[in-house]
Amino acid sequence: MNKHKGEARGCAPAEKPASAQFVITRAYKAPRALVFRAWTEGERLRQWWGPKGFAMPFFKTEPRPGGILHYCMRSPEGKDFWGRGVYLEVDAPERLVFADSFSNEKGDLVPPGEYGMGPEWPDETIVTVTFHEKDGGTEVKFDGGVSEALAKQQQADKGWNESFDRLEEYLKREAAE
Repeated sequence: MNKHKGEARGCAPAEKPASAQFVITRAYKAPRALVFRAWTEGERLRQWWGPKGFAMPFFKTEPRPGGILHYCMRSPEGKDFWGRGVYLEVDAPERLVFADSFSNEKGDLVPPGEYGMGPEWPDETIVTVTFHEKDGGTEVKFDGGVSEALAKQQQADKGWNESFDRLEEYLKREAAE
């Protein structure tokens, strides 16, 4: 059982299903400290977070236990998608755990259905990201806190994979500078 359940909202998120978890593992040719900072520093996050073509007009991050992650992803069509997280664990440069939810621009939580997610999507997911040094670079393992089947059904897998592609592009730009 996850020790973090309900800490961010005062209610329990959906139980983790018995089916396979939604996990992404990617290797980057960048130092672990840089990849970790790309996940925790607002100006870095703004450059890669969100699906392909999305902009980040607002991003606030307080990477400490109890700190808030509040952001707006703007689609190419101009639709805003607000989200809010609460950091549960920050163990630099090895691990991040945060509760992730949909919100409005004020940071008030809203049901996922307001952004087109199906009723199966939980109000809160517990996201775990680990960073391991590997082959002179960094391996990132992302657990999205839902089943793989649900992530595919709601197309969260597509959005997160596009974000990871953007992270790779960002890290390449950083290495070139």
